[in-house]
Amino acid sequence: MSDAQSNYEGVWGNRIGFGQRGALLVIDFMQGYTQPGAPLYAPGVVSAVAEAPALLAAARGAGVPVIHTNIRYHPGHFADGGMWVKKAPVMKDMVEGNPLAAFCEPVAPQPGEVVISKQYASAFFGTSLAPMLTSLGVDTLILSGCSTSGCVRATAVDAVQHGFRCIVVRECVGDRHQAPHEANLFDIDSKYGDVVSKAEAIAWLAGQAR
Repeated sequence: MSDAQSNYEGVWGNRIGFGQRGALLVIDFMQGYTQPGAPLYAPGVVSAVAEAPALLAAARGAGVPVIHTNIRYHPGHFADGGMWVKKAPVMKDMVEGNPLAAFCEPVAPQPGEVVISKQYASAFFGTSLAPMLTSLGVDTLILSGCSTSGCVRATAVDAVQHGFRCIVVRECVGDRHQAPHEANLFDIDSKYGDVVSKAEAIAWLAGQAR
């Protein structure tokens, strides 16, 4: 049996690269993922939150749209969470007023930045994200956030299906375990977008400013 890289080589893994106009999407950087002892706590997300401020600063400095997502449910019945909340009841922490549902301070939205509240994994599903990006002339969606195997992956799949170049910044996404994190980065890079280093993403953003 060949290793995964050799098995995929020449079949999957084509590079799409950056396009002409980008936006940075910061997915679900909420405190439930970074507070030790919380059910959703994910050490990889703690690392991603620490890495992400430089990426946000580069996007803001270049005048690139920065868009944030969070997860919000109707408390009590959680009907808007549908089958996903039945499958993953841990998500019931994501209600307004729960400290675990608050944004992590180092990567919190700044005034004027759009926040999209979603109920499912993909930032596109049931939201206005796609038409907003289209109206802004965006062709390249840069992803940071969490979790790699959940909302980041689902958003990456939907990004390419909506016709956007999807760029995932390796250091700025995280998960609760390294194995699904790496497996999903491999899969995204193979089939749905490009996984790039933070340095590469920041360098491209600097060019946007020009």
